[in-house]
Amino acid sequence: MRRTPDVVVVGSACRDLVDDDPRGWRLGGGASYSALALARLGLQVGAIVVADELAAGSSEIEMIRDAGVDIHIQPGSKGPVFINTETPTGRIQRTPQVSDPVDPAALPDAWRGARAWMIAPVAAEIPDAWAEIPTAGARVALGWQGLLRVLKQGARVHHRQPFSSPVVRRADLVGVGVDDVDDTTAPADLTRLLHPGAEMLLTDGVHGGHAYRVGERGDVASSRHWHSIPIRAYVDPVGAGDSFLSGVFAAQVEPSLVTGWTSGDADLRLGAACGSLILEGPGLFAVPHLEDAIARMSGGDNPD
Repeated sequence: MRRTPDVVVVGSACRDLVDDDPRGWRLGGGASYSALALARLGLQVGAIVVADELAAGSSEIEMIRDAGVDIHIQPGSKGPVFINTETPTGRIQRTPQVSDPVDPAALPDAWRGARAWMIAPVAAEIPDAWAEIPTAGARVALGWQGLLRVLKQGARVHHRQPFSSPVVRRADLVGVGVDDVDDTTAPADLTRLLHPGAEMLLTDGVHGGHAYRVGERGDVASSRHWHSIPIRAYVDPVGAGDSFLSGVFAAQVEPSLVTGWTSGDADLRLGAACGSLILEGPGLFAVPHLEDAIARMSGGDNPD
């Protein structure tokens, strides 16, 4: 990439162990999904990721590069490996391999002036130092749930309640799911961990979700609701949250992507369209292109 990208994506390329791929695994990770989604939605994307040798040489990484993403793999690094089990009460994860942290020193100097940043952890691999990297005027999105996993090699992944940190306080747009917090946590308990003016997207699967704007005292200053968009077939839930957040962020960074949408809340609708389409195919191969997302958000290809 000869110029500063529109968006820099930071995180890991993980490997999810599966039975339906001859390799025995499929590439995943918030950074993988976010980088591909933002590129297919029309933005210039640079990505700095940690990945082990198998992930770095995968066909999915080449697919992301083919979409126009300039990927820098941190030398000598390894990303996490997950065993995912979907249950009626949620996903259970185990990790035979934990992740290295993403080192800010691995970031190309030319990227430091990017106007937007997607911090997309999957295994708490983002050190606090990343909060100081984006310029003061840059817009930062964060997949919060990726900071809430506690990994120990060979053990089941445990989750912790949302907490504040320099990275969390720097984020202007934060995505987190209702499954990532306990039932007693109110939206205001979460918004007070963010900076005034930030927006928190609290997703709730088929029920859609709410976008909460943070007030000057950390309270909920305003909220918006979005509805989920029906799907044609349910294939794979992995990446839905990352795709939704990427769609919302893309529309906020570059509003021209949804020019002509007259019903308001175009950013949330584009996110919902991306989150709908990703469910219909396996892994990264289902990440939608802009034209497909526009058709889905406008109802042009929705199931009856």
